[in-house]
Amino acid sequence: MRHVLFLDIDGVLHRGIARRAGNRVMSSAPDIKLFEFASVLDDLLSPYPEVEIIISSDWSLVLGTEFTRAAIPSQGLRDRISGATFDGCTFNSLLWPVLSRGEQILDYVKRNAPLEWLAVDDRTDGFEAHRLRLVNCQTDVGLGDSAVVEQFRDRLQRFFTKAPNDDAENYRAQEG
Repeated sequence: MRHVLFLDIDGVLHRGIARRAGNRVMSSAPDIKLFEFASVLDDLLSPYPEVEIIISSDWSLVLGTEFTRAAIPSQGLRDRISGATFDGCTFNSLLWPVLSRGEQILDYVKRNAPLEWLAVDDRTDGFEAHRLRLVNCQTDVGLGDSAVVEQFRDRLQRFFTKAPNDDAENYRAQEG
């Protein structure tokens, strides 16, 4: 079974949001370095070599998945990226941006089942029935929040270990 992490970029791998300036992408504030928390994600995923990353960010839709992959400073993270949520979507591509983030991810999950998954995002829309599968970051803090990092570490263990614990099994049963 595939193990997938749905990864948002803005508000997760760096604080705030990025802005496009011509063919460049810049931080929304001069004191924020793009991808400042890439090493945090790299460290979190290191015990889980089988986890692949699917980009669930507007970066991939607007700038392209290859541009997004190349922008991430960690080779380890770049190597894990196997696509984006909109690849092969069942929705009209013009509607994709107005779908909730949860709807985008659940569409991917449905099209690519079976898979075990988690999402890390600063958006919560559409995850109401899947709260345990979402590691929610605050946009202005991202993975710079130690409590979120600890929650993320716990969720990785729950869903991506070879011998899942009872909590994860119970959650999967509730999901149907």
